[in-house]
Amino acid sequence: MTLSNWKNKGNYFTFNGHQIFSLDEGEGAPLLLIHGFPTASWDWSKTWPELRKNHRVLAIDMLGFGFSDKPKNHPYSIFEQADCIEQFLLTKEISSVHILSHDYGDTVAQELLARFQTASFTVNPLLRLNSICFLNGGLFPEVHQPLLVQKILMSPLGWIVGRLFNQKKLKKNFDQIFGPNTQATKEEMGIFWNLISNNGGKYVFHLLIRYMQERKDNRSRWVGAIQKANIPLRLIDGVYDPISGQNMVDRYRALVPNPDVIELKEIGHFPLIESPKEVVNHYREFRLKQGG
Repeated sequence: MTLSNWKNKGNYFTFNGHQIFSLDEGEGAPLLLIHGFPTASWDWSKTWPELRKNHRVLAIDMLGFGFSDKPKNHPYSIFEQADCIEQFLLTKEISSVHILSHDYGDTVAQELLARFQTASFTVNPLLRLNSICFLNGGLFPEVHQPLLVQKILMSPLGWIVGRLFNQKKLKKNFDQIFGPNTQATKEEMGIFWNLISNNGGKYVFHLLIRYMQERKDNRSRWVGAIQKANIPLRLIDGVYDPISGQNMVDRYRALVPNPDVIELKEIGHFPLIESPKEVVNHYREFRLKQGG
């Protein structure tokens, strides 16, 4: 699916004075897809056609990402992104939802789960989470292995790195985290860069990356949410990923009661791009275990 086709499918809603890009298609039980860093909802484009056959599938470009507004000097946070998703679902009159998340989106899903467990949704108080399926992401900050560029973006020099970043450097970094036989195509790299650089994205790169520190600061809350989960959870993980692959799988199995884990061999950090059929099939099997 081309990026222009994806954009044409969407609409915008207002969150705290900012325009947020969103999509809503299909019929059935609502399924919210939450994207990762540093890209946007287009990451789900390969899984979207199949998922919408059985679900009402929804997604947004979170604040600072993709086609949504990217305010400069903004205190981006996981908590605010969770508020944004709450408002999105409220706007859609959705009070019960399943979640499929990736990377940065995993952390947002963890925060939503923590709110659900403590009945503390701030915008949509009656919201119910029915299940969460995680793809590769930093669920446990102690074993997350960020790339060098991510570490530099977190440093006082991060704002300079963001401004100097370009598509060639993005490809160099993405080559490291995709599987050996499932590298991103030239077209996909062009789309990734378009999403990142659109609307001045390079100027907020170093601000968005602060989520890595948030994970450490809120580890007890977000890891605890998974460990105490009273809804079905599954992790589908590309174990070739050097950031959150086998290391994350092993930690998940060690810390999460009755872990439900699917390992994708030779698949890297973006299973939703690298092996979309496997992701859809394993997700469907996860939902069938729940009865639908």
